[in-house]
Amino acid sequence: ELHAAGRVSAVLAVGGSGGSSIAARAVRDLPIGLPKLIVSTMASGEVSPYVGAKDVTLMYSVVDVAGLNRVSRVILGNAAAAAAGMAAAHRERRADEGDRPLVGATMFGVTTPAVDAARERLRELGYEVLVFHATGAGGRAMEGLAGSGLLAGVLDLTTTELADDLVGGVLSAGPDRLTAAGRHGVPQVVAPGALDMVNFGPRDTVPDRFAGRELYAHNPAVTLMRTTPEEMAELGRRIATKLSGATGPAELFVPLKGVSALDAEGMPFHDPEADRACFAALAAFPATVRLDLHVNDPEFGRAMADRLHELIGERR
Repeated sequence: ELHAAGRVSAVLAVGGSGGSSIAARAVRDLPIGLPKLIVSTMASGEVSPYVGAKDVTLMYSVVDVAGLNRVSRVILGNAAAAAAGMAAAHRERRADEGDRPLVGATMFGVTTPAVDAARERLRELGYEVLVFHATGAGGRAMEGLAGSGLLAGVLDLTTTELADDLVGGVLSAGPDRLTAAGRHGVPQVVAPGALDMVNFGPRDTVPDRFAGRELYAHNPAVTLMRTTPEEMAELGRRIATKLSGATGPAELFVPLKGVSALDAEGMPFHDPEADRACFAALAAFPATVRLDLHVNDPEFGRAMADRLHELIGERR
């Protein structure tokens, strides 16, 4: 209520485990960009329950927050100064912000050229584009923003987190991925970007049950596993089902020549049979555009951007 009335420039909270939980719940529904700082005795451990998918800043209290002493005075003084500084910057930023509508887009390293092309086209059309790295947390953040009313549209080109959720990879965004825009009526264009891969850590962390599967060392910290035709078919069914339940305009774009940089002809994950299984299942969603392009062809990203612009215009 205070935020809606324009009376909040920042939120500062102090607490132990219980107080931090209450503070985290209190700021969860505030918009991204509004400063949120929690001084917590829990900030040096597992903090995802407090941060979630929002831009919450945590400061470790070092000592207990009960009472004041030489250490806590310094910590709390720094926290107050940080909150005040962020509040001042937030007010100044709001005064400088334009009214360009916001579009959320999802990207992975293996879909970067596509998203770059789409982003450039959307900027030409007058939008500001927020790009989310599809690492689980990124997908959850975009889902949260889609439900906040801040997004004019969603360009969900990289739905790879669904593959991790299905197969058991480390970058799942949970079963609710690809539902927020549809639930809230936000116009969306969607593609099966990077559905050819499931993410794991270093090679020796890949579960034994996947012995014999096709693996690719993306870098020393990331190992990718190619999805099978059966998994791709199920992913196609899930996407079609989720989009069919959308309350707003939604359109699906299918790149017939590959869904990621590793799925191009001559690359390690090139598997036309697996892709066809996915594309056949996606056909259950009627508003589907099939393009004889690779996902990273600039024409593909621009086509998605142009269609999203049309869908947004139809909603106005």
